[in-house]
Amino acid sequence: MDLISNLSLGFGVAFTPMNMLYALIGCVLGTLIGVLPGIGPVATIAMLLPATYALPPVSALIMLAGIYYGAQYGGSTTAILVNLPGESSSVVTCIDGYQMARKGRAGPALASAGLGSFFAGSVGTLILAAFAPPLTELAFKFGPAEYFALMVLGLIGAVVLASGSLIKAVAMIILGLLLGLIGTDVNSGVARYSFSVPELTDGIGFVVLAMGIFGYGEIISNLAQPEHEREVFTARVTGLMPTAEDLKRMAPAVLRGTSLGSILGILPGGGALLAAFAAYAIEKKLGTRPGEVPFGQGNIRGVAAPESANNAGAQTSFIPLLTLGIPPNAVMALMVGAMTIHNIQPGPQVMTSNPELFWGLIASMWIGNAMLVILNLPLIGMWIKLLTVPYRYLFPAIVLFCAIGVYSTNNNTFDVWMVAAFGVIGYAFIKLGCEPAPLLLGFILGPMMEENLRRALLLSRGDWSVFVTRPLSGTLLAVAVLMLVIVLLPSVKSKRKEAFVEE
Repeated sequence: MDLISNLSLGFGVAFTPMNMLYALIGCVLGTLIGVLPGIGPVATIAMLLPATYALPPVSALIMLAGIYYGAQYGGSTTAILVNLPGESSSVVTCIDGYQMARKGRAGPALASAGLGSFFAGSVGTLILAAFAPPLTELAFKFGPAEYFALMVLGLIGAVVLASGSLIKAVAMIILGLLLGLIGTDVNSGVARYSFSVPELTDGIGFVVLAMGIFGYGEIISNLAQPEHEREVFTARVTGLMPTAEDLKRMAPAVLRGTSLGSILGILPGGGALLAAFAAYAIEKKLGTRPGEVPFGQGNIRGVAAPESANNAGAQTSFIPLLTLGIPPNAVMALMVGAMTIHNIQPGPQVMTSNPELFWGLIASMWIGNAMLVILNLPLIGMWIKLLTVPYRYLFPAIVLFCAIGVYSTNNNTFDVWMVAAFGVIGYAFIKLGCEPAPLLLGFILGPMMEENLRRALLLSRGDWSVFVTRPLSGTLLAVAVLMLVIVLLPSVKSKRKEAFVEE
């Protein structure tokens, strides 16, 4: 009964005309800016945060949450249409979503992302509403040792997920970890690997790395082809909505992705990102049925599962923010900033001291997800018109939008040059047959892994056994080792090569 009364309070707050208007503005703004290649949720919210200063606290957070969902949806749109992930979790969507677009199935790809996200978002919000207090206890059990073990498991999962050579996948992860070390040391405050370049003391930005390797690298690869072989978006799109067969295939994938995202999203430290990678890995391990498109060539399950996992994880990532005051990702860190601006201290007291804000925000998540489906599914035709643009006009526009997006995050021209450099590196990866997704995961998790490793060793006074004596971290590390042993078995290695041969 408490849940029903709390949700009725929340919907009473969220359904006021003013809050509905701000939710709509947030969704529209988020989608519009999120669709632009190079601008994801972090840059979108960072740019629009000043617009919420004059608003009441509840309206401000509802609008920011709307921008978050809209920009996420926009990130998957650019991933599918032009192979540019607007955010880290959209990296996985590129693999099959972009291939579907190339085959003239951009409509079903975008619709499956939208419908999967709506279902997962609704379930994730219900879990947030029902289980926030008890699930907080689970997050409390995760100390530095457990976070480190979880991230090791995530990186081992990336090796299993990566196509092609295991050695190349491991090398990409190590390179990502090394790139993540560039910047200022958290403990000592000393600049590391910055080579006396002042701009590198803050480290390399995620947007810079992702846009360079995925965006510019793809463009250079296309421009390197002779014009008659160059990829040009001329495929006619016949159907905008998924077929009955598509729906039949994507429904179980959406359920699996939602379940995984809901669980992993609770854990601070990039759970939603890990969920997207893990959901794709699970779908791939389940294999394809007769008549189904192979993974990596435009399988609709490869779009629906990670998008569902990402959205469910995004909803449940509000649990550590609202109940512990811990921002699990960069977007939630901006939400903490917005709450602080409005004199709200994020943490366990929000639920009791400000129930209108807590439950109003949760109720607005349902409204925001519904608005996105209503807004975006009819606009699929408009996004698909991007596919008819000749490549000679499209690539300068992508280069320009990427440059604007990267410049806007730090107002620094150095970042634009860095994107160009990573574009060349991305092109080299394509030529060498290296998959860049593990590099990106290593880059994101590297600094968090280092921080939790050092914190765990400080607390244990340098005793390394802390990682295996604590039950949760020991179990996670054991699972990671088991995964690595299985994937290195000769019989599994040969089957793995067969599974990835179509890519």
